[in-house]
Amino acid sequence: MSATHEVFNQAPPLTGFSTADDPALLEALRRDGGAWGEAEVRELGARAGSQEVQDWARMAEASPPVLRTHDRYGHRVDEVDFHPAWHDLMTVAVESGQHAAPWTEARSGAHLVRAAKFYVWAQAEPGHGCPVSMTYAAVPALRAEPALAARYEPLLASRTYDYGLRPPLGKQGLIAGMSMTEKQGGSDVRANTTTAVPAGDGSYVVTGHKWFTSAPMSDVFLLLAQTGEGLTCFLMPRVLPDGTRNAMRLQRLKDKLGNRSNASAEIEYEQAVAWPVGEPGRGVRTIVEMVNMTRLDCVIGSAAGMRAGLRQALHHTAHRRAFGVELIDQPLMRNVLADLAVESEAATVLAMRLAAALDRSGAGDASESALRRLGLAAGKYWVCKRGSAHAAEALECLGGNGYVEESGMPRLYREAPLLSIWEGSGNVAALDVLRALRREPAAVDAYFAEVGLAAGADARLDAAAARLRELLGTLGDPHHAQLAARRVAEQLTLVLQGSLLVRHSTTAVADAFCASRLGGDWGQAFGTLPTGTDLGPVLDRALLKDTP
Repeated sequence: MSATHEVFNQAPPLTGFSTADDPALLEALRRDGGAWGEAEVRELGARAGSQEVQDWARMAEASPPVLRTHDRYGHRVDEVDFHPAWHDLMTVAVESGQHAAPWTEARSGAHLVRAAKFYVWAQAEPGHGCPVSMTYAAVPALRAEPALAARYEPLLASRTYDYGLRPPLGKQGLIAGMSMTEKQGGSDVRANTTTAVPAGDGSYVVTGHKWFTSAPMSDVFLLLAQTGEGLTCFLMPRVLPDGTRNAMRLQRLKDKLGNRSNASAEIEYEQAVAWPVGEPGRGVRTIVEMVNMTRLDCVIGSAAGMRAGLRQALHHTAHRRAFGVELIDQPLMRNVLADLAVESEAATVLAMRLAAALDRSGAGDASESALRRLGLAAGKYWVCKRGSAHAAEALECLGGNGYVEESGMPRLYREAPLLSIWEGSGNVAALDVLRALRREPAAVDAYFAEVGLAAGADARLDAAAARLRELLGTLGDPHHAQLAARRVAEQLTLVLQGSLLVRHSTTAVADAFCASRLGGDWGQAFGTLPTGTDLGPVLDRALLKDTP
């Protein structure tokens, strides 16, 4: 071979590592009652970093799901075909209990251990995390209807992945989906037009169009539909007890920016059969716990993506030389990498703290319930918002090598915006923060009690907490509060992250975070302009002038 084809100054393949090799993660497990699960988390992390699983991830995205509406004879089948690698990934996720283990685990810390598993496994391939997350989240919502829960929960919690179109109660394990979004309403689910009419036998007949249904290949779905009493939650199986296929018509799969290994569909219900869950007319209240569970997974997934991107950046720069020195030793690159590392750890420590709050909330701790309510709403906004910026910077650390598909970085970059959009995009999450502040004063008390555990340890943190109290005191006017909502969510998250890092991380990480994120007026994300800004001229300038 010609000498011009010699390959040098390229990083070797990154494989054979463990995604659980993460001090912030392991320290959180030991600190908050999840030490009993550390061995399983480490085992799963090692598998996630193996070449075999990396190949699964690559193949699952390179061969996205395909919709088959009819069979060769013209019969309606509404099936979604996946690459075998997808099923391999799902099998490991289910067997490791990521989909439902906390609902059957008696030991304290079960949600934290499950969160750690989801975090290390999502770094391998995030797309299949969608049905895993929705199955996890479906159980508490389904418990609003004890008779249905008694039949379906054991199968939802089963550690057997049993794919295929068969009556749910005859399978060895079930996967759950959620179907709420409609084209006319989006996040405004109360504008839904799908209707449900009593069939006379306890079931309902559902007719309507769902604009975005994630994981349409799931066995059962929770959905919202209008009844005579108002918006109501329902459980709908894909296959009816007699073996016939329910009238769920998959119209098309969405051609998405990322999350390409996972199917998302538009669905028509043509008098499909479903059973009510919870009190009629209180569907939003019934399903809100499912939404909160999946929002937690959005935070965990964003933290996982940051860690995966950071790992790739560190690996590349440690093996790439420029001007005779490894990139990782160049002062400017060290600054970039350190900043990425601080952001990653702040996301991880918050995600695990919220998971621990879920455990304690389930044990009856009202203060932890209140902290989770506010911390999750704010964290969903800020951590998921930071995911895209973090992915872009990590990709850039690899330069042109990061821009090609073989590096895996484009997949990471395309995935990042989803977690900010799923279960309520930025404005929805920020407005939910305002709702928590207005309706649940105990959440504010619990939040500042948590932050106060670090009081006096860092003057910048103390000053930021004081400014935050002042900011919250200005939200009496609803219009002003909406203008400030993103800024409030951002500051709530940053102060809580600072408190956690000051208490639990190294001095260097905590100092870097407090100096950069809390030392001044951050305001980096879109939508964080001061409320006094004269918005009119800004908008006038942006409007088209010469278009009729």
